[in-house]
Amino acid sequence: MVKRSAPLRSRPSFRMPPSVSPTIEPYVLRPGENRDLPALKQLLATVIGGLTTLPNEDSFLETKLQQSEASFAQKVKAPGAEQYFFVLEDARTRELVGTSGIMARVGGFDPFYSYQVRREKISHAPLQIEKEMRVLHLKMSHKGPSEICSLFLHPKMRASGLGRLLSLGRFLFMAAFPERFDLEVIAELRGFLDEHNRSPFWDSVGRHFFQDDFHAADVLSGLGEKDFIRDLMPRHPIYIPLLPTEVQAVIGRVHVDTEPAKRMLLEEGFVETDEVDIFDAGPLVRAKRERIRTIRTRKLTKLRALHPKPPPGSQRALIASATLAFRSCIGVVRVNADGSVDLDAATARRLKLAEGDDVQFLPMVAGRKAKS
Repeated sequence: MVKRSAPLRSRPSFRMPPSVSPTIEPYVLRPGENRDLPALKQLLATVIGGLTTLPNEDSFLETKLQQSEASFAQKVKAPGAEQYFFVLEDARTRELVGTSGIMARVGGFDPFYSYQVRREKISHAPLQIEKEMRVLHLKMSHKGPSEICSLFLHPKMRASGLGRLLSLGRFLFMAAFPERFDLEVIAELRGFLDEHNRSPFWDSVGRHFFQDDFHAADVLSGLGEKDFIRDLMPRHPIYIPLLPTEVQAVIGRVHVDTEPAKRMLLEEGFVETDEVDIFDAGPLVRAKRERIRTIRTRKLTKLRALHPKPPPGSQRALIASATLAFRSCIGVVRVNADGSVDLDAATARRLKLAEGDDVQFLPMVAGRKAKS
């Protein structure tokens, strides 16, 4: 989930290669590594605000990268506390332009909190009064579903189509290793913030129970410090009609920058639920893992041959390896009569694939503009 945190004082400029306009093909999605720390910090310094699940703090990011490397390396029979963190790299410059992640299972050692919006009826027959009200109930989950998270693309790279690689590429990893993930997958979407970068929901609800402001509490939760939620959050239901009208209107509403990501997930088969984030009331969407379109429709086959250039009859596709040394990019494939595929040598190098290797691909619909 992408959310804003405390404003950052410095924002290093993003260096595009000279005389090169943004294109999709030179970029590759791969697991984050310890060596990525400096480049990751530089990327996160471009965030206007910050990421709740990815605060730009040295100790946190070091631990995040170490945990991710350990998760990719270990043998897994069932989802647990594993965290898989991906970075989007410019293969020409080694510069990072995006991030995304998957938590194998939410809850566990750190409970997962949300507000469930329930509809409750009240009535009084003598006065012929019968009403239905929406009510917020604090929900705490252990051993929950898998969660996709930490999605961020450099602002200058938006509208490039790379958001689709960042978001859908991780589904190809899930498709290759289903035993590592729960049967259900969720995503928390960033809630509405006004033009002053303030959360109306937090100002009306959360601030009465916490000492810090919205951004500080949000980042603290992202760092895994959740005891304050258990101790301070209101234990009783909150009747939504008692909240100001403008606050009621933002419950379940996403931030304007998150609308493309929401549309993409809904297209993938995610559906909105009756749960919202406890801080900004952003919506929670959910899908059955095997019903996610990318997982359901992707093809797993063999790489038959490599060509110096894209072979005739190629089609545009999201392409990925099928190993724990996962790599994914957008390129072109030629599908052969036997179901195998051919690639150009440059794409194969980016994915570190050789003839005979397993390869995944998802055809991209022609004429459809990818949205980040």
